Amino acid sequence: MSSLKTAPILPTVSRAFLEDWLAALRGYCSHEQVDGFLTQTGLSPISHPRARVTHDQIVRLYKLVVVETGDEMMGLWSRPIRAGALKHLCASTRGASSLSAVLYRFSSFWNLLLDDHHMTFEAQNGALRLSLISNKQTTPQYFGHVLLLKLAHGVASWLVGREIPLKDVSFEFDRPSFAEDYPILFPAPIRFSRPNSSISFDDALSDLPVSRTETETQEFLARAPRDWIFTSLREHTLSLRVREILLLSDQLDCGLGTAAEALNLTPRTLMRRLGAEDTSFQQIKDGLRRDIAIRDISHSAKTIEAISQDLGFASAATFHRAFRRWTDATPSTYR
Repeated sequence: MSSLKTAPILPTVSRAFLEDWLAALRGYCSHEQVDGFLTQTGLSPISHPRARVTHDQIVRLYKLVVVETGDEMMGLWSRPIRAGALKHLCASTRGASSLSAVLYRFSSFWNLLLDDHHMTFEAQNGALRLSLISNKQTTPQYFGHVLLLKLAHGVASWLVGREIPLKDVSFEFDRPSFAEDYPILFPAPIRFSRPNSSISFDDALSDLPVSRTETETQEFLARAPRDWIFTSLREHTLSLRVREILLLSDQLDCGLGTAAEALNLTPRTLMRRLGAEDTSFQQIKDGLRRDIAIRDISHSAKTIEAISQDLGFASAATFHRAFRRWTDATPSTYR
C-alpha cells in the first residue's frame, strides 16, 4: 500500500448528488443528448441508487456539457449563462483590492445574470456572508446552489493564493439523503432547511490581498472547473482528517484508538465529534476503501484479487460483496 502515500485518493460522490442537475439538463437538451454526455464520461445513463461518481467524471461532464450547450451553468438557471462569463468574472474579481472586495464584486456580477435569484454580500457579526436569495417561489436546484456557492469559494481561494477556511455553509433546501457528500466540497459546518443558501468566511480575512496575473488567470480558466469545484481541502473537517490518517496507514489497519491519539483526542471524544458530523470511524474507513477500489479498478491493471488483498479483505468474494453494496455493480462490470 505504499503507493497510497503518494497517489491522491479523491473522495467520490454519490450519483444522487448529480441527479437534479441531470434532470435540469434533460429539460434543456434531448434525453438522447444527455445519455450521450453520460456515456462519453464513463457514466451509465441508467442511475443505480448507490452508484458513485469520481471527480474526473464530474470535470469531464462539465466541460462536455458547457461546450455542447454554450451555457456555463449547464441549464441550472432560467437564463443561460453564455460562454465567456467565467472569464469576465475572473477579470472583474482579479482587479479587487481584498477578499471582501472580491465577494462584493462576485455578488454584483451574478446579479447582472440571474433572473430568479439575487445575491447579497454582508459583513456583520464577525462574518463575510454571500447569500443566494430566490425571487420567486421556485423549487431550488440543489446542484445549482452548490455550484454557485462553490464557485464563490473556489474563485476567492484562487485569487488569494490559498484555500480560504469557511465559517459555515447553509442551504435553503431540506437535508438530502446524500448529505455526506457535501463536506467533500465544503469543509465546514453545513446546515439545511435555512431561509437562504449562503456561504460565509471569517471577517478577520476581509483584508486578504488579491494577486493574480493574466497568465495565471488563463491557466485557471483552462483547468476549469477542477480548481474551483475541488479546492485542495487543506482546511479539513474532522472526518477528512481521519480519512487522511487512515490513508497514510499501512493496509488501512489504523484503529479508532490510533486515530484518536494522532488527533490528540480520546476515542470517546472522537466518536462524539464524528457523530456531530453525521458519520462514524467505520463509515470513513469503508468510504476510503470504496474510493481506493474505484480508483484502482478504473485506472490500474491490478487484478481484482490484488485490489482485494491491498484493501485488507479476507477474500475476493468478500470484496465482491462489499463493492456491489457500494456501487450496485461487480468489480469486473465496473471496470
